[in-house]
Amino acid sequence: MNFGARLYAELRGDRVIWMILAVLSIFSILAVYSSTGTIAYKLSGGNTTSYLIKHVLILGFGLFLAYLAYLTPYMRFMRMAPWLWLLAFGLLVYTLGFGKEINQARRWIEIPFIGLTFQTSDFAKMALILLVAREISRHKDYIKDFSKAFVPIILPIILITGLIAPADLSTAIVLFATCFTMMFIGRVDFRFMGLLVLLAVVMFAFLIVVHKFVPDIVRVDTWTSRLQDWLGNPEGTFQNQQAKIAIANGGIFGSGPGNSIQRNYLPTPYADFIYAVFCEEYGLVGSFILLGLYVMLFFRTVRLVTISEKSFGAMLAVGLSLNIVIQALTNMAISVQLVPVGGLTLPMVSWGGTSVLFSCLFFGIILSVSRYIEAAAAQQALAVEAVPVAPQQQMPQGGGQQGGGQQQPQRRDGGGQQGGGQRKDSGGGGGNRQGGGGGQQGGGGHKKGGGNR
Repeated sequence: MNFGARLYAELRGDRVIWMILAVLSIFSILAVYSSTGTIAYKLSGGNTTSYLIKHVLILGFGLFLAYLAYLTPYMRFMRMAPWLWLLAFGLLVYTLGFGKEINQARRWIEIPFIGLTFQTSDFAKMALILLVAREISRHKDYIKDFSKAFVPIILPIILITGLIAPADLSTAIVLFATCFTMMFIGRVDFRFMGLLVLLAVVMFAFLIVVHKFVPDIVRVDTWTSRLQDWLGNPEGTFQNQQAKIAIANGGIFGSGPGNSIQRNYLPTPYADFIYAVFCEEYGLVGSFILLGLYVMLFFRTVRLVTISEKSFGAMLAVGLSLNIVIQALTNMAISVQLVPVGGLTLPMVSWGGTSVLFSCLFFGIILSVSRYIEAAAAQQALAVEAVPVAPQQQMPQGGGQQGGGQQQPQRRDGGGQQGGGQRKDSGGGGGNRQGGGGGQQGGGGHKKGGGNR
């Protein structure tokens, strides 16, 4: 057995999702290698190989984490969810106060001794989705009680998104939309969904008030300028203009790998606007393939919901895939100026350490859910096939019918057929057999024998 066949046999779960993960990883390597040329010339004398090696190492480690998550029974994540949420809450509070500021945003914390940065919002996304899936799955009926909806579900969503929003509003909006959709799928009462929206508006107003006193923490000025550019400038910002030029240059089939021109003009072609570079090099065909991979991921996870016996696994897989797909679609919409510019990466494709690692983790958890769901479905199918089927009884030849319409095997002791009652023999030549006291009856008929049978 060659390596490919052995790998195919070892990887359980939804193999279409495995294929999506593999193709997105290949696209990521190609796109990052092409789009890091500008930053390589600025910082390292044009050596793009070092950026490629770094990205491949991060991606390889992320795929290893995905494999570990795939091997982990997904019910363990249910028990870990409250503790992960508490850890995420603490990390976000620490980031707001003592985080490292990059590009006028305080989203990262620096890991001691190694000098690497860690974006806490990515960890918070995973922790919050785990908690919401856990709390929704604990109630199989419609969630109509305030005690079951506010503290377990609504309050954690407001706290986490409210802590992410000051430095990264776009990520907070995507996470809020993910949790809101999970509540809709999980049959939470519409009153509580409206309460969630109302509290989100209150939180947003509170952040604007906080900006008056602490302008360095809440980026209200950045939000306002981006919204004004989106609404008041039909041509868009400089980033939007260059992104649309890149997409137009791509045409149907693109200019080919590594032949992008607009990557030299886009501010972050390897992160926020990597989709525009991908469209320029691979054209409309490549862009539709990339879009189709994300859409296919969502439909494959929806398929898991239809065959899942446990609601936590279904809600978890749908929540993680929703976050990936909504973020990917928003990133693409930014490139074509459908929404204001935001700092969102393209999941599994853009260059970035924390983003790549947690995108891989999301895929690993989804594959863990699919692995156990499909294994349970296969066992159930085998159990159904193993149930013995009763053999059908054949109609005896020359026999009559039993009262009540059922068939009776023929007697072998020289006797005839038995009816629904006693058998009476009278005489030697023309004995009359009676079934049920009135002759042998089959469904109400009268049968006479003319001698010995």
